[in-house]
Amino acid sequence: MNLPTLKIGDLEARLPVIQGGMGIGVSMSRLAAAVANAGGVGVISGAQPGFKEPDFWTNPLEANLRGIRNEIRKARELSPHGIIGINFLTATREYTDFVKEAVKEGIDLVISGAGLPKNLPEFVQGTKTKFAPIVSSGKAAETLLKLWDRRYQVVPDAIIVEGPLAGGHLGFSREELEGTAKDLYTLVDEVMAAVKSFADRYQKPIPVIAAGGIFSGADIKKALDIGAAGVQISTRFVATEECDADDAFKQMYLDATEEDVVIIQSPVGLPGRAIRNDMTRSLEAGRIPVTACTRCLSHCDPGTTPFCITKKLIEAVTGEVDKGLVFAGHNAFMLDKISTVQTVMDELVSEYEEACQA
Repeated sequence: MNLPTLKIGDLEARLPVIQGGMGIGVSMSRLAAAVANAGGVGVISGAQPGFKEPDFWTNPLEANLRGIRNEIRKARELSPHGIIGINFLTATREYTDFVKEAVKEGIDLVISGAGLPKNLPEFVQGTKTKFAPIVSSGKAAETLLKLWDRRYQVVPDAIIVEGPLAGGHLGFSREELEGTAKDLYTLVDEVMAAVKSFADRYQKPIPVIAAGGIFSGADIKKALDIGAAGVQISTRFVATEECDADDAFKQMYLDATEEDVVIIQSPVGLPGRAIRNDMTRSLEAGRIPVTACTRCLSHCDPGTTPFCITKKLIEAVTGEVDKGLVFAGHNAFMLDKISTVQTVMDELVSEYEEACQA
């Protein structure tokens, strides 16, 4: 049985796989283009995309806007016919400027999480850009759909449901992550129920995408079997040649055991999942003082924040993996080799077909 395509508005990906946005700097133009060329939806991380610009620490807004333009253009050059998206954290202070810049560059899809992107529709209305929020519950989906219906008379082009096994920032409390959170497939059911009446009223499909802990073709089958239109996969794409992170970052995934994947508290105000290293052990002992600040987050006080997330993510992605923060999904420990994006996609298809025949 062949995998179905994924339709998001008038976009159609040959495979129902969205590559998750991973940042700072883990999924940039190279990885996004490779996934798009392999038939999926490639996603650039919109978290501090100008971190390599020479004026980043002194002029972060302009450096990031330049980074957004450059990364989208590079991805287009590498994948002229593929579907390219970008992921922005709603908690980002310059969120509005970032989304507007990406839309101006003609990005295919804007994905937003780390909070509810309440004003996202106003930046994409009247353009070809599609938009998809990330939610972690049926209640959050319903709240957003009601708000957008009332304020903008629109519904999203897709909704991504991120379960408790995802990496990075998570829409759950620490207590939920440690045992009481609903599993992804239950959450998908809840979001599909919340979406149905809005899809019917607007006479528009709203594909629901399952994310967080999706690792294999068998996981894809399970998600599609309950009605999801596709999946978002992040962790598995880290261990690829095309991943934009330093090789030392990728090696952290290969070396990790299940016990090495831990929960931390992020300055974003949400718990996060990361690989244990010297940085996380230092955090267990107390806060790590901030020495420089780009004012990246709306609700972050450099005088009290547990650490500077920008600095720690940059250190990790550029190879200082003991000092930096290495975000990772729960299944990071299952990776054992570096391959190519095309190989990963081929394996996912084969695993799906095997699961169909089981």
